[in-house]
Amino acid sequence: MDIERVNLPGIGMRHAITTERGRRMGVVSHHTGRRDLVVYDADDPDSAVVSVALTGNEANALAELLGTARIVERLTELNRQVEGLVTEQIVLAEGSPYDGRTLGDTASRTRTGASIVAVVRGGQVFASPRPDFRFSAGDVVVVVGTAEGTTAVAQILTDG
Repeated sequence: MDIERVNLPGIGMRHAITTERGRRMGVVSHHTGRRDLVVYDADDPDSAVVSVALTGNEANALAELLGTARIVERLTELNRQVEGLVTEQIVLAEGSPYDGRTLGDTASRTRTGASIVAVVRGGQVFASPRPDFRFSAGDVVVVVGTAEGTTAVAQILTDG
């Protein structure tokens, strides 16, 4: 899929795509951080039918909704492309010392070099969880790193 990028002097950048069904849509990224989601007229691809202004937080939430369903698929593909990089899915068991505690409490990246890149909870994906993300028993923690690093993260989540 081709993404058309157009610099908008004094405003920001417009990214536009044409879907497989022929609909044209795009995002205008303003220098202020605001994003406009735009759907263009099917008969006049330069005229907008609708434009929805999004705050930075709203744009991030929408990006997560659109992108996180494929995160594990993309990580698996990346794993195939990069020698020595593995992806592990670790279930946070009942009784884990991190049940109810935050990602930052694990210090897993500092301790192991591996990164927790997503958490799946009840079918919802939390991509790139922040240090204040609070774990719950049953979470599936997606870790990327070396085999040794991902094993060490599993050990931390199990034993502390």
